[in-house]
Amino acid sequence: MLRIKMSIISAILVLACGVARAADTYKPDDEGFIRNWLVLAPIPNGENVSGTDALAKQYLADEAKLKPKADDKAKIGDLELTWKAVDAGDSIINFNGILGQQTEDSTAYAVAYVVADDEMKDLHLKMGSDDQAKVYLNGKEALKNETPRPVGKDQDTAGDVTLEKGTNVIVFKVVNEKMDWGGCLRFTDKSDNPVKNLTIKLAP
Repeated sequence: MLRIKMSIISAILVLACGVARAADTYKPDDEGFIRNWLVLAPIPNGENVSGTDALAKQYLADEAKLKPKADDKAKIGDLELTWKAVDAGDSIINFNGILGQQTEDSTAYAVAYVVADDEMKDLHLKMGSDDQAKVYLNGKEALKNETPRPVGKDQDTAGDVTLEKGTNVIVFKVVNEKMDWGGCLRFTDKSDNPVKNLTIKLAP
């Protein structure tokens, strides 16, 4: 009888944890930076492939419209990778830190689902990256940097950006040539104040 009761309790706990994980939501930090992402990395750029060429290359089919969930598998040639839920803990996603080692000549995808209570117009989307990077918002390219550089906040800006009411999908692709590897992303309003009244999810 005790064993049966323990089994029932264990099953309830497993179900509760699953619901909690599925319902997890997050907020941008005080500067508006998105810190919670689904990350797929590292994807080798390929032999003799420059960072700029890697940025242009679609390692995943229809990369602008990716909608992964945590623990989804992705096949890239003979390589199989898993989408991982990541809390950057800072404004900048440190991909080497996430991987636990310095990884060069590689590409990462990061996806976040941004929920707005109402349509939000005239926003600025700001990106920083080390090295090349691009951002897709709701399936359309919004920002791109094609040159190697150290990461800094707000290195590139797209104006007149609209977040739709409900769920908006961000796909952030960041290429590393050598050494450090990172990226950061946030929204500001037309007065350049951080947009913080958003909800970040890690499932469509």
